Amino acid sequence: MNIALIAHDAKKELMTQFCIAYCGILSRHNLFATGTTGKVVAEATGLKIVRFLSGSQGGDQQIAARIACNEIDLLLIFRDPLTAKPHEPNERTLLRLCDVHNIPVATNIATAEALVHALARGDLDWRDIVNPKSSS
Repeated sequence: MNIALIAHDAKKELMTQFCIAYCGILSRHNLFATGTTGKVVAEATGLKIVRFLSGSQGGDQQIAARIACNEIDLLLIFRDPLTAKPHEPNERTLLRLCDVHNIPVATNIATAEALVHALARGDLDWRDIVNPKSSS
């Protein structure tokens, strides 16, 4: 699966700890992230992460474009709900695109853990259900 990681500044350490804890599962997938989040997580975990621009410089939009093209299968976006962000409209776009394209999304660690455990069990192979591969 292609998994996108985004974390607000106040949540980057939480994302890093999350990725350390689930490194074994995440390492079996393709990881993408906004610039700083990807850098911090890669340095702490050794995970191979394709990095885009920082979120405020368009990284959120780069990930949104990949969601729109069905190139992202799961989005983990750890948001800081207590601090307003100038690029919040980009986040709403990301969440809307996930809804439109049926992309599982977690905005907090509790939901992220549930999704990663489901991923480890193989429960997130939903695209095969929605778009079954033809046997011809």
